[in-house]
Amino acid sequence: MTPRTPADLNTAFNLADLERLGRAALDRNALEYYASGANDEHTLRENRAAFSRARLRPRVLVDVSSVNTGTSVLGLPLSSPIGIAPSAFHGLAHADAERATARAAYTRGSVMTLSTFSNTPIETVGAEAQGRFWFQLYLLRDRALSRSILDRAHAAGARALVFTVDAPFLGRREANERHRFALPAHLSAPNVASRDELAQVETDSGSQLANYFQNLVDKTFTWRDLDWLRGQTPLPIILKGILTAEDAHLAAEHGCHVWVSNHGGRQLDTAISSFEALPEIADAVAGRSEIYLDGGVTRGTDVLKAVALGARAVFLGRAALWGLAAAGEHGVERTLELLEDEFRLAMALCGATRIEDLTPALVRL
Repeated sequence: MTPRTPADLNTAFNLADLERLGRAALDRNALEYYASGANDEHTLRENRAAFSRARLRPRVLVDVSSVNTGTSVLGLPLSSPIGIAPSAFHGLAHADAERATARAAYTRGSVMTLSTFSNTPIETVGAEAQGRFWFQLYLLRDRALSRSILDRAHAAGARALVFTVDAPFLGRREANERHRFALPAHLSAPNVASRDELAQVETDSGSQLANYFQNLVDKTFTWRDLDWLRGQTPLPIILKGILTAEDAHLAAEHGCHVWVSNHGGRQLDTAISSFEALPEIADAVAGRSEIYLDGGVTRGTDVLKAVALGARAVFLGRAALWGLAAAGEHGVERTLELLEDEFRLAMALCGATRIEDLTPALVRL
């Protein structure tokens, strides 16, 4: 793979342009891994479509000569309510892998969420992120290994634990099954597995990741076990994969923050889109916890709509990966810059000068 140079970014005026550049830089193995959704990909498409259907109700004759996009998540100041979601294997996109993503998040005043399945050790990413990272956990059947990973994340400077709750099994991503997705020989998953361990699950059929994942993750974990998890880390806990008011209420009752997500349409096909789930979740949480959202965010107006309906911040999954594939660290920076600029303009055109001005009255569903 030959990384795109920053000069290519001169042709990128929006995230769709960056997606085209990123896709062009990837081989089939990497592209299908990043792009695929579950089954017929209804939920994958709906994540974007749901934002498009919502309409804005802008206010006029407001002094918008100065617009402040700044906010905070769990006390961490952000330049805008835009972060980077956890996604595995950034090394498929660029040689600098998660280090480039972390540097971009730091430079842009954002926050990166590091995946358990990163190609880069937690400690290395923590040093690059300089305090601007959260750590995402898949709870492993090996509780001792999970505890060790949590200790490493905390020591490396992670500011929160993002516990993924919607993946006791991997959704069926048919392109990955059909073409037998596997990590290239030069990449590993150092937080959980050596290269030799990954090689042991390579078969004549199916996805290497799915084959490895099926025996790795604890499928018995329930709400009753959250006390155990809380006892393993002093970090605030965010439950990622919440799509219903019922589960959002339980999360808040258990003292957790809520991340509205359907795993980028990669788990349960025909599940509700993240944006459609947001209003009922905001009502259920009722201010007791912070709320975040991923899935389908590609425009500044998407960010505005999500924040207006109750999200503290939105997080980019594939969009960050396209930027990374296009031009490494500079591509991720450009992704965050373009979206923040669009968001600032959308705020101004809606008559909003502060995040606090973004209320449900701005959005018609």
